[in-house]
Amino acid sequence: MTTLNDLHSISSTFSNTDKMPVLFLGHGSPMNAIEENQFVSGFRNLAKTLPQPNAILCISAHWFTNGTKVTSMQMPRTIHDFGGFPQALFDVQYPAKGSPELAAETKKILEPVQVDLDEHWGLDHGAWSVIKHLYPEANVPVIQLSIDYTKSGQYHFELAQKLQSLRHKGVLIIGSGNIVHNLRLVDFRNFDKDNYGFDWAIEARETINNFLLNENFQPLIDFEKMNKAIQLAIPTPDHYLPLLYTLGLKEKSEDLTLFNDKLLAGSLSMTSVKIM
Repeated sequence: MTTLNDLHSISSTFSNTDKMPVLFLGHGSPMNAIEENQFVSGFRNLAKTLPQPNAILCISAHWFTNGTKVTSMQMPRTIHDFGGFPQALFDVQYPAKGSPELAAETKKILEPVQVDLDEHWGLDHGAWSVIKHLYPEANVPVIQLSIDYTKSGQYHFELAQKLQSLRHKGVLIIGSGNIVHNLRLVDFRNFDKDNYGFDWAIEARETINNFLLNENFQPLIDFEKMNKAIQLAIPTPDHYLPLLYTLGLKEKSEDLTLFNDKLLAGSLSMTSVKIM
């Protein structure tokens, strides 16, 4: 239950700020956490353009739940939710603090949706593998909001809109996934080939980018009704839905720009979005 102390804490800890940007980050392989490549450079260059946040709220493709949850522990663990990678990747820790106060405020502003305060999850690689490039000193508190897999794209887009007030409290909201994400069709032999995509992936990327840049979001919300190329690009919604949280927070006066906008290994894209 949210208490008066919680509400006092959020108002005192997170003072009113200029409106924070909103991001969607194409996180790609977990190896991006420890490798040097053009996409990692893109994240670091992005960080130079961002105001210092009071906290981060991340919606990651890798916390896909029945119902909605928000992490509320003081010190979230670094979750290594993958297999088959070098030990160096499993050794990475991202010791950012959590924020029980922000978790309580998130629960409150999303009412009447039931949001469970979660003490068990932590930070999965959809969060820490990219946030570590923005804030390598882990000096910004981070919480995660889960994605309810029982709900539609329209539901997630509208739920995101309720988070708008947090942007004025210095909270940087980040969606983390991949717009084109078909792991079954990855061409590992050409993984290092620059901007390489199958014909359907090229078509899907072009179609979605046009909708993004023209700010025509309804077809993106109704992605399940789109053509075969889009269905191949989004065989499951987990990595796509974080994009809808980012788009749901865009206001008319804000600019939407793309970066890291390349295809990878035939069936993936690293396209990322900045709104401010």
